[in-house]
Amino acid sequence: MRRRFFTLDVFTTRPMAGNPLAVVLDSQGLTDAAMQGIAREFNLSETVFVLPPADAHNRARLRIFTPGRELPFAGHPTVGAAVLLGCLDHGPGHGVLGFGLEEKVGLVACVVEVKHDGCGEATFTLPRLPEKLAAPPAGAAIAHALSLTEADLGFGAHRPTIYSAGNGFTFAPLRDKAAVDRARPDLSAWNEGVGPADHPNAFVYSRETSDASSAYYARMFAPDMGVMEDPATGSAVAAFAGVVMEFDKPGDGEHSLVIEQGYAMGRPSQITLGLSVEGGRLVRATIGGGAVVVSEGSLRL
Repeated sequence: MRRRFFTLDVFTTRPMAGNPLAVVLDSQGLTDAAMQGIAREFNLSETVFVLPPADAHNRARLRIFTPGRELPFAGHPTVGAAVLLGCLDHGPGHGVLGFGLEEKVGLVACVVEVKHDGCGEATFTLPRLPEKLAAPPAGAAIAHALSLTEADLGFGAHRPTIYSAGNGFTFAPLRDKAAVDRARPDLSAWNEGVGPADHPNAFVYSRETSDASSAYYARMFAPDMGVMEDPATGSAVAAFAGVVMEFDKPGDGEHSLVIEQGYAMGRPSQITLGLSVEGGRLVRATIGGGAVVVSEGSLRL
């Protein structure tokens, strides 16, 4: 059986930047093992499998795999799949449409702006607001796991934390952009210095950015999931909303923050985090960005 697929670059508006993604259409009949094998074959940070929705009011059901495991939720697969489905539904020319995508984390509401054939932007509302998890490991252990010194950790009020909005991440603030660029996973110390325990990931970030209009500069490492470094991680930025609320304490109203990621890999990505704050509390958050189709073909499976 031939199964149509597309690859896209996500959190960018141009090919060969952002985070590559594979989207397999017509995924009915594929077993879990087959989906995992296809994800290993593409060897991208994530591969999305599109299935008919459980509720006919929604556009599709998505399953998301890294080369090593399935995820309940991920940002760049959601944005990329939403842009692709929007382009396929709308056709060439400018237009805006909205639909729901069913993921294991829950229903994800998406709005897609089709720019032209194979290119667009998508914004989705977080199905789950970030929550703080267990206390992070000691600073010395985190620094060791990142091949840094403890003096590299922290700036302003920011200190290491662990948050999740579907996937958990250790957030490690670093004193400057140079420290972010120096960070490297030390696999011998990784599991002791990074959480959460079931899939240790680290999102390192600084206030110093490449573009003065951006809010943060970041990198993300997830070697236990088969992703040594990810060019753009929407689920991490979703959880990062909790970090921003805890340490920056934005005032009531609407806020839009651009996070730079992937620059150290030569895959510059821009992820837009939207925050709605009422009474000092986060009541809604969104993730947005661009995506562009790079290739299409078929799998003989």
